Amino acid sequence: MRIDAHHHLWDLSVRAQDWLAGPEMAPINRSFVLPDLHQVTAVTGIGATVLVQTITVPEETPEFLVFAEASEIVAAVVGWTDLTAPDVPDTLAALKSGHGGRWLRGIRHQVQSEPDPRWLCRPDVRRGLAAVAEAGLSYDLLTLPHQLPAAVETVRALPQLEFVLDHCSKPPIAAGELEPWAADLRALAALPNVTCKLSGLVTEADWTQWTVDQLRPYAEVVLDAFGPERVMFGSDWPVCLLAAPYATVLETAEVLTDRLTPSERAAVFGGTAQRVYGIEQSSEVAQPLLDTGDVHG
Repeated sequence: MRIDAHHHLWDLSVRAQDWLAGPEMAPINRSFVLPDLHQVTAVTGIGATVLVQTITVPEETPEFLVFAEASEIVAAVVGWTDLTAPDVPDTLAALKSGHGGRWLRGIRHQVQSEPDPRWLCRPDVRRGLAAVAEAGLSYDLLTLPHQLPAAVETVRALPQLEFVLDHCSKPPIAAGELEPWAADLRALAALPNVTCKLSGLVTEADWTQWTVDQLRPYAEVVLDAFGPERVMFGSDWPVCLLAAPYATVLETAEVLTDRLTPSERAAVFGGTAQRVYGIEQSSEVAQPLLDTGDVHG
């Protein structure tokens, strides 16, 4: 079973998405709902997906759990709750016991938007993260490169919690810089309770001029630091549409992992996400890898 470990959905008729403002966001400034997801995954051999939090409103997570209950492909939800609130344990318990609560597998917050680079080290945040672990959930880290040192400290301080680094912590691909991102990423990868999503790279590069060769050094740092058994593919659809179609993102990830063994690729494209997010094995026959001959760049 091939798994897309990171995608989003939003319905602009339900609520506005302020982050979509601006002409550069026009390609994705519309609703993306379950039928759209089913359409793009049906032709790429993806058998299961992880639906990830988009905005920091409490109403979104219950909605996503309903989506998972209604979908044949959404197999896990990473939602949001205010980690600094004193009632985090109660909130998580209510989500897990509510409609579709069986699909809640993780929590995420847009740490990248926090002005304090050490937000993850705050006592109230750490208290909330401990509650996430106590609830049997994982935590997706959405950080920028300068926030990685605080992420290292926090992951080390909470060995009982499984962390998942989103988008490789958004390396400066467009600028062509590896350091200090690479060194800080390796420090994070040295800790056993964290995995990494091979996702979001195309939108960290130049949206119109990126090439696979530009992405490869960053992917190789990730694969070398974490090992394939702690890396999982994510499309970041529909955000990826700013730089590439869904199929191209998947094909690009296949090219970036072409030096791995078959078992290592199986981990990146399914096994790691299956283990971390508790996704049950599908009875469907796995689809073959796509022809990678027409990858952009």
